Amino acid sequence: MMTEGMFSNYFLPGIWITIQVTVFSALLGVVVAFVIGTLRTSRLWIVRFLSGVYFELFRGMSSLVLMFWLVFSVPLILQWQFVPMYAGVLALGLTYGAYGSEVVRGALAAVPPAQREAGIALGFTRFQRLRRIEIPQAWPEMVPPFNNLLIELLKGTALVSTITVADMTYAGNLVRIGSNESAPIYTLLLVLYFVFAFILTRGMRVLERHAKAGVGQAPPRKGLWSRLSLRESAGEGSGALTAGGAAR
Repeated sequence: MMTEGMFSNYFLPGIWITIQVTVFSALLGVVVAFVIGTLRTSRLWIVRFLSGVYFELFRGMSSLVLMFWLVFSVPLILQWQFVPMYAGVLALGLTYGAYGSEVVRGALAAVPPAQREAGIALGFTRFQRLRRIEIPQAWPEMVPPFNNLLIELLKGTALVSTITVADMTYAGNLVRIGSNESAPIYTLLLVLYFVFAFILTRGMRVLERHAKAGVGQAPPRKGLWSRLSLRESAGEGSGALTAGGAAR
């Protein structure tokens, strides 16, 4: 039976490792996504070709096999050993960054051409147009698909357990072996991944709201507090009308 000591000694460190792998992989993935995504919109065909090769290569590559290659093949080729956690972060970041680059490319392509032409007329460089015009307008459209990719990345971190990184899944397997119980352990893992995914989703919803507010597209708030505030404002409005009628 799983004890409190097993949870504190195995699961809590595993949760911390999962958080680290998710955060570092996401940061690397965002950098790769923006670099490759913007390069794929370049006017130079060679830049578009090379960035497209990266996209097709890593989109069609298995993250798990890439981890195995980094951990077991690179030492044989380069005589240099990857730390397993770094290999997992690199494999996940490069792979999901390739997926994210298509999100960036599509969102930039959706910016009205007149906006880019206005930047050219103002004498902006390519980098200035991206920073001041295109990315601010495309960013709100990137957040929802980035949210999906972030959730997939979180679930994909379980793959690092296969290269001996002691994440939640690896810790769960150790506790299962020690306690000889499968159902409670894997149920707890399912719940933990769901909770983390839910927290990430809520955080990305807040980010999406702020992104849309930045371009004047803030969606109306939904939920109990928004309905209460609407009722209060309606009540104040009706009270003002009644007072106005009485004054007359």
